[in-house]
Amino acid sequence: MRFIIVTGISGAGKTTTLKFFEDMGYFCVDNLPISLIPKFAELSRNEEQYNVGQIALGIDIRGGQALSELQGVLEELNKQNHSFEILFLEADNATLIKRYKESRRSHPLAPEGNIEEGIRRERKELDFLAKQADYTINTSTLLTKELKKQLESIFKENKEYKNLFVTVMSFGFKYGIPADADLLFDVRFMPNPYYIDSMKQKTGNDREVRDYVTNNPVTKEFMERLTGMVRFLIPNYISEGKSQLVIAVGCTGGRHRSVTIANELYEDLSKDANYGIKILHRDVEK
Repeated sequence: MRFIIVTGISGAGKTTTLKFFEDMGYFCVDNLPISLIPKFAELSRNEEQYNVGQIALGIDIRGGQALSELQGVLEELNKQNHSFEILFLEADNATLIKRYKESRRSHPLAPEGNIEEGIRRERKELDFLAKQADYTINTSTLLTKELKKQLESIFKENKEYKNLFVTVMSFGFKYGIPADADLLFDVRFMPNPYYIDSMKQKTGNDREVRDYVTNNPVTKEFMERLTGMVRFLIPNYISEGKSQLVIAVGCTGGRHRSVTIANELYEDLSKDANYGIKILHRDVEK
């Protein structure tokens, strides 16, 4: 039996996550009273009688004062040899506030509308769960389909998972440097397809442009050095507990060279990634 406790910050995507678990064949229960968790786990052990081989249990701040009892409940589950995993969903404050405003819902700890204060209090109260989590997914920049892909990778395909999500982003310097970039690479030294008539209106997603950029000897040497360095850095970021890494690759307009290099880096890192990864072309349509 696989028993998953799904928890995290309100607005980070727990309801959506539980729906995905249902789609994967899990028996899902949301907001079960905390005092009933040991009994529920004991009943679930009898898989043949209850036909629940995979369980996802949603727990969050709605447990109110009973949430303080959860640590003791988790310790009791361990003593009774109940195997469980904790999935913690996270998002940055700006994203959470935006989601609450768009949904026009109040935060459970801020019914009078001070969302930021509610988030602060919730983070403090859930800190003990965040520290014990087996998996942490930051949904700040994730599309729904990307969250689904990550969940399937961990809980359906049973791939090894590290609590890091990498975004490889292309951009144009003329539109500004990405504020959230952790690593930034300037590829304006490469030959520019923009000045070749047949490629001017194309992008780095087109084969002609991609071949033009990557067939240059300087580009080949750069890619070897770039991928080697990033592959060295990622395990060290993981060991230090970093959960989000944004790698930004920029050229003048963000349509040709940066798109090509970002695609090349993304494909290389995706080959054996045991962490979440996505590609984003910020300015390709400008």
